Amino acid sequence: MSDELTARRFSAMAEPHLDAAYNLARWLTRNPHDADDVVQEAYLRAFRFFDGFRGGDGRAWLLTIVRNTCYTWMKENRRGETQLEYDEADGSLQGEEAAELPLHNADPQSLLLRAADGERIEAALKRLPIEFREILVLRELEEMSYKDIAVIADLPIGTVMSRLSRARTQLRRILEKME
Repeated sequence: MSDELTARRFSAMAEPHLDAAYNLARWLTRNPHDADDVVQEAYLRAFRFFDGFRGGDGRAWLLTIVRNTCYTWMKENRRGETQLEYDEADGSLQGEEAAELPLHNADPQSLLLRAADGERIEAALKRLPIEFREILVLRELEEMSYKDIAVIADLPIGTVMSRLSRARTQLRRILEKME
């Protein structure tokens, strides 16, 4: 296939998803300039491997590359940021953020309604561990299905659902602390 035809096909598939790619990268890196760099690198990688794309959901394929590029970039530029661990058994965080989060029972949706201030929600999202932040962004902001998130994050659907539940719980706790 000619390079020009490949470039046109890639552009037609990838351009509609540029906003979603940037959104995911911005939330994972927590920095708009770093997100620009990551998305640019991800698009270069995607173009390089576009001949291997066999159709299907281009958005999920592209966001998988963006996600993987983010993690690679963060390992090279922000050692330790992707290392926050949590206990799968009880959902508790292990690390410095764990001590900062009080335990309260409240519905995450009502907390979000009460916390209508976008900056406050953004600040709370930025404090989530990356494993939770990515799942929450893909589901709530990008409105992706559990199946697509599982493909992007290379996780079983059950893990996606449990991480989403834990992400919502942690977001609620962070927002409560900010009150």
